[in-house]
Parts: sequence; C-alpha cells; structure tokens
Amino acid sequence: MAKKHDDKVLAQNKKANHDYYIEETIEAGIVLQGTEIKSIRNGKVQLKDAFIRIRNNEAWISNMHISPYEQGNRFNHDPLRARKLLLHKKQISTLIGDTKRDGYTIVPLKMYLKSGYAKVLIGLGKGKKDYDKRDVLKKKEAKRDMERAFKERNQ
Repeated sequence: MAKKHDDKVLAQNKKANHDYYIEETIEAGIVLQGTEIKSIRNGKVQLKDAFIRIRNNEAWISNMHISPYEQGNRFNHDPLRARKLLLHKKQISTLIGDTKRDGYTIVPLKMYLKSGYAKVLIGLGKGKKDYDKRDVLKKKEAKRDMERAFKERNQ
C-alpha cells in the first residue's frame, strides 16, 4: 500500500503545454463518487481532451475519462461525467476574471494523489498560434543538438 504522504502523478495532459502558454497554476480537489477513486488509484484516468468550465460560480471539469472499476458491478460511474472541482470562492472569481480576457482558458495539467486525496493541477493558459508551436519545436531541437554536440566533445 502506498504511503499517505506520497505525491503520485497519475495522469498528465502533455497536450496542454503544447497548445497553451501556462501562466498560472492552481491545485484543486475533485468531487468523486463511488468507485471512481479506485479507478484513479489504478491509474485508469485520462486528461487528454479534458477542459474546465465555470457554471454558477462553481468549477466543473468535463471530458475527463475515468474508466469504470472492474469489480464495481452496478455501482460503477459514467466515465465521462462532469465532475465538480473544489476551489475557494476567491480563486473561482479570479479565474472568471482571467478567462474574460481574450484568448485565455482553464485547462487541467495533471492529476495526482496527495495525502490520499485525488488532486487536479489546473492552469490558466493563453492559446498558442501555429507559428508559436513551430518556433518552440525549433528551439527544443536546437537545444537538443547543442547538448548532443557538447556531450560528444567531452567524451
């Protein structure tokens, strides 16, 4: 059994860093029902197409896929249901204000266990244009080439 104080990353949204400039991150709890936590602990969660929407001054995560638990029988959950995020009112109001600016959105970055509780790291991101994405890829490739050349020179 895992220790209670371990931070274990269960799912990451790698596409988020590719599609957005992440400016601010917030840790949020998540409201789960029934067998969802068991599936999450087994790593059966996917954040790839997930997004966060604010309705009635509450934050909701949609399109996050949590697979049904194998031993869950009739108590299993809907894999794609919208789940409520646990945030303070002040955090939600700042997120509402930030998303009203042009081009900003809230995306889930990763899900992990912290002290036995499932947490979601959400980020405020500004969408990248296609030429920005290509520029970032060129910079990464140039950095990789420099490191490779430096490594070969030192051998």
